[in-house]
Amino acid sequence: MSVIIRVEHLSKSYIIRHQGQSSYVALRDVIADKVKGTFRKTKNLVTNRPVLKTPGKEEFWALNDVNFEVQQGERLGIIGRNGAGKSTLLKVLSRITEPTLGRISIKGRIASLLEVGTGFHPELTGRENIFLNGAILGMHRAEIKSKFDEIVAFSEVEKFLDTPVKRYSSGMYVRLAFAVAAYLESEILVIDEVLAVGDAEFQKKCLGKMHDASTKEGRTVLFVSHNMTAINMLCDKGIALNNGLLIDSGDIKRVVSEYLTNEKLKASFNHLDGNGLIKITKVLINGLEFEGDAKINQNISIEVVLDIQKNIEFKKAQFFVIIYDENGYDILSIFQKDSQELFKTADLKEKISINYINNLRPGIYKISIGIFNEFNEFVDWVDNCFFMRVLNQFNNEEQFDNRLGKVIVNAKFDLL
Repeated sequence: MSVIIRVEHLSKSYIIRHQGQSSYVALRDVIADKVKGTFRKTKNLVTNRPVLKTPGKEEFWALNDVNFEVQQGERLGIIGRNGAGKSTLLKVLSRITEPTLGRISIKGRIASLLEVGTGFHPELTGRENIFLNGAILGMHRAEIKSKFDEIVAFSEVEKFLDTPVKRYSSGMYVRLAFAVAAYLESEILVIDEVLAVGDAEFQKKCLGKMHDASTKEGRTVLFVSHNMTAINMLCDKGIALNNGLLIDSGDIKRVVSEYLTNEKLKASFNHLDGNGLIKITKVLINGLEFEGDAKINQNISIEVVLDIQKNIEFKKAQFFVIIYDENGYDILSIFQKDSQELFKTADLKEKISINYINNLRPGIYKISIGIFNEFNEFVDWVDNCFFMRVLNQFNNEEQFDNRLGKVIVNAKFDLL
């Protein structure tokens, strides 16, 4: 394989103007800013690009000295929190915006789908936009026509093909835009989080098409998503960004695991809802407090111990535990009412114990715990109060299980 994308010391800065700055700018101010800008750029190069702060504006580095390579046919996942620089990186690679510093070498044409509306003219019909996008990519009309039927079939918008796209729903827009990007001839396919607009079936269809484009057609795929399951399914390599810096790169499963461990799912003990009559003040799981991360084995008994502080005499309350996966989907819930029990006490301080068997498959999970009263009103709800990694029961390692689903059911198989 050959290197199809090479990024060297890439940096991108923006000037953020703050409120309070006068909207009126005199000619002398423009000239002065230009002169200052020349000296500032020289200073930036010498002093490693300091943040510029003035009473009216601030220099913000969305990307800072980013370096990586992508081989032809690779599927690169780009992950990071909101504001990490992912979308800026794709815009620079797609030549929508110019880098401030650094060098990018790209071999081949890029088809990009960065946000709803990118590359489409709202007044033109779906049919006209297909030909417009092909022309932008440098394709002849005959080439576009040869792919036209496949694009329409994949997008499932044939009924609205001669309708201006400004009247499309966001889902229709994305379906057609992805089909155009995926089927028109380009060596590099760049897809941002925009696929989240589509339904689950369409997202699965898109992931399959991107995988085929890489393995069967030799095309390179760059994919940004907050859905770590989709990233793991599609990509083979990955990079992680944080505050404009490239903090990790390599095998996608390792990069995702490190990212989730270090950044995404740290416990925060955030009181999300409640009337304040009862507060959960401390959570222990198998003797471990919520700060940090906990390694939990499969198929063992779990004890959750809660410290409760009451502001008034409160006799009746019911408790619940909700477990979320790394993508924030609730996958398991435990409710006190399921066991037909009510917590009844007049004491102002209490300890509550909740016990269950851990039947989650290996992965990363977060836990929320709450209390509601006899009228099903929230008294307290602590979101993201515990973060744990479930280890493989066979070799006690931190690795993902290849089986489908999130919950493991121990069943007995007999030959009849």
